[in-house]
Order: sequence, then C-alpha cells, then structure tokens
Amino acid sequence: MSPGGRIGPEALAAYLEHLERADRAGAVALARGLLAEGRSVADVLVDLVAVAQREIGRRWLTGSWRVAQEHAATHVSELVVDALGAAVGAPHRGHVVVACVEGEWHALAARIVSEVVRAAGWRVTFLGASVPARHLVSYLHQTGPDAVLLSCVQPNRLVRAARMVEASRAAGVPVLAGGPGFGPQGRWATAIGAAAWGASARDAVRLLAVPLPAGSHTGPPPPPADDGYVAVLHRRRELVRLALAAVDPPEETAEDVASGIAHLVDALIAAARVDDDRLLLDFVEWQEEALTARGGRRLLDDVLATLERTLSEHPRAAARLRDAWAAYTAG
Repeated sequence: MSPGGRIGPEALAAYLEHLERADRAGAVALARGLLAEGRSVADVLVDLVAVAQREIGRRWLTGSWRVAQEHAATHVSELVVDALGAAVGAPHRGHVVVACVEGEWHALAARIVSEVVRAAGWRVTFLGASVPARHLVSYLHQTGPDAVLLSCVQPNRLVRAARMVEASRAAGVPVLAGGPGFGPQGRWATAIGAAAWGASARDAVRLLAVPLPAGSHTGPPPPPADDGYVAVLHRRRELVRLALAAVDPPEETAEDVASGIAHLVDALIAAARVDDDRLLLDFVEWQEEALTARGGRRLLDDVLATLERTLSEHPRAAARLRDAWAAYTAG
C-alpha cells in the first residue's frame, strides 16, 4: 500500500479477517498503521470500518454469520473507532449532537460520523443508540447545539425519525439526516422535515460547513400526504401477532421471523408516512433474503397475504401490500 489515498482491498480483506476472529488487537493495530502511513481518520473510518460493517451486515442477513459473531465483530470495530477518536485534537468549531433514531440499535455508523466530524474540529456530543424524541428535545433545550446529526439505518424506522425531526424543529435546531434509512439519495429526508441529507461522514462535514437555507429547520414539518398510516400504526402489535401465527415458524427461528415481520409492518407504516410505495417494495426485496434464509420463500408470501387480509378495511394500506407483493413475485 502506498502512503496517502483511499483504503485498498488488501487492507479491507485483512481487517475483515481480524473481525472474523474477533481480534481487537490486530484490528486496532491495522487501523493505527494506516494513520501512520498518511491516511486520515475519515479515510480509515469511512473506507475501512464502515465498508467492513456493511459486509458484516450482509453476512448476518444471509445467515452465514450468527448474531453472536456479528456482535463480536461489531464490538471490535467500536474499539477501533475509540482508538482513532482518542487521537483527535481539541475542537475549534461549534457544537453538534449526534443521535440514532429511536428503536435503532445499530449505532456504529453514527459513532463513525461523530469521530469524523470531531476530527474536522467540531465539538460533538454522541447521544447513542435509540434516542427517544422527548429525551432529545429536552437535551436540545438545555444545550442549544448548532445542529443535530440524525442517523437512520433502516427505512422502517422513518416514522420515528419524523418524530425526532419534529422535536428538533420545535427547538429551533436543524437536522442533518444521514444513513440509508432515508432512502436513495436521501429522498425521504426532506419529506419529514430534515434540512439536508448526507450519504457519509464526509458529507456531514461538508454540510456543516455551509449555511442552511433560511426556514429549513424551524416550525411544523411538512404534513404527511397520507394520514392513513396512523390507523395501521395503532394496529402494529396485532399485525405482527397474526402474521407470526399464520406462518408458525419452528422455535429455533421464531424470534428472527417475528423481528422480520415487525420490520415489514414498520416499513408499510413508513411508506404511508412519506407516500412512497417504493419504500415498501425495496424493503420487501431486502427482507426476502433474510426471511427466506429462515423459512423459504413461502414464508414471506404467507406474511404478506396475512397482512393484506387483515388490513382489508384500510384500502390504501392493503393496496400498498398488494402492489409490493405483485412486484416482488414478478421479480
């Protein structure tokens, strides 16, 4: 590897080997070695740690890694983030708050953003995973930061993200959204009232460096185009229970299947919130890989059919499910 520049495939492969063995010492040494060769904190965290984490997620999704192995590898990467963050100098810019959407427990991406923004000179307060909106707004009123950086990894958390954006706008603090949960190119971020969206930690630094458009972060957020999602939201537990009973998975996969069904129902609610059927279809296509690995394609068919029947008195929600199912089976 030559000094400077982005991280090459050899370093990524070596890092993944350390993660597979849960070798924290080797992973930290590799990351520090890249810094010594001239890579920046952003290079190592964005082009090595974040890329490796996506591969870990893919291995878990396809069933090639169990939950315990994924957790061990993620913990190693968290230690790498800590080690690189310790090398960052004192802040000389304003104050930003970084938080994960309530219900989102995958906090490593937000941790990476925190340290890259900190390396750019900002004072950063990381609030952690799954931050309730009421706790966020209380903290904003107490501290008055310049911005909130809100991480959302999964689109099924979008309704909760909207609550957090609304709370931040009420406190007069702009929200810069980040993560794939806000859709391709962040197309759902502004629909729920975020001031802007960035695809990576480098984008967060760039967005913080320029003034936000006037009026982009205060007052009531844009209203939803379809308020029918409220009715489905109120029936969330019932929908999960009925769909799980319909497929009746074996005990060893029941917990994973129940979680997958809950995510699917949340994606339906989120699709109604931003009035975009593509959100649900994309999530169904993603969830297919997870659910079929745990029960075959018939399992997902039965879940979608049960949800559609149960929501027959909510025509728009049922139509979204029917259209997603048709597009999924046609593919």
